Amino acid sequence: MENVSNIVLNVTGVEKTFGGLQALSNINLQIEEGKTHAIIGPNGAGKSTLLNVCVGRLAPDSGTVMLGDETLTGKMPYEINQLGVARVFQTPEIFPELTLMENVLIPALAKRDGQFKFNPFKSLLGDKKIHDEAMSVLEDLGLQDQAQRNAASMSRGDKRRVELAMCLVQSPKLLLLDEPTAGMSRHDTNQTIEILQQIKKRGMTKVIIEHDMHVVFSLADHVSVLAQGAIIAEGTPEEIRGNPKVQEAYLGGAHL
Repeated sequence: MENVSNIVLNVTGVEKTFGGLQALSNINLQIEEGKTHAIIGPNGAGKSTLLNVCVGRLAPDSGTVMLGDETLTGKMPYEINQLGVARVFQTPEIFPELTLMENVLIPALAKRDGQFKFNPFKSLLGDKKIHDEAMSVLEDLGLQDQAQRNAASMSRGDKRRVELAMCLVQSPKLLLLDEPTAGMSRHDTNQTIEILQQIKKRGMTKVIIEHDMHVVFSLADHVSVLAQGAIIAEGTPEEIRGNPKVQEAYLGGAHL
């Protein structure tokens, strides 16, 4: 990671404390362009807190987060999204009362129009280009036949795919996925892995937080391990798999 021009996300010296509990301790992290970077660790390690700092949902006590040459620290979540950062949450955050197509159209139009210019009632009625882009993303995720279905009636796995479509339609510079297969059946998990592998081929930069090591080792180019708010190891999946420190911190000594 020596070529700074290839670094999409640069986290430097980030710390975060909650009521005396050190949630993040001197986090330094660089995410390379086009790579899939996994962040793993036991529950309570600080993984989701780190993503929340990156997308502006939490302010760090110290340190900075950069997207290329842009400082994200201090910006609002919608401003960070407008700069090209999209996030898939642990629990799907969709509009259940709307159709799949409407769910995907909203972020597409917001990306185009901006936070304060977005007029859904005007825009939803008539932009064929945006509509075609939304349908193309739904097709990529195998959801085109359900485009007019109400999102509330879908399975958890399909809701996760809808949320992923809502991110992909924005063509983000950086896609953050917080446990994208949580709660899924093995079938849905494998389907999600295939989808993310296809996205990977297009060169999109991704950060994945995941407990399922099958998902991590299927997708990641690089892995960072968090434990008690600090990064204790980094390397390729193969290096992490055989790291005794990681095995001890993450699985109590059991092999990954």
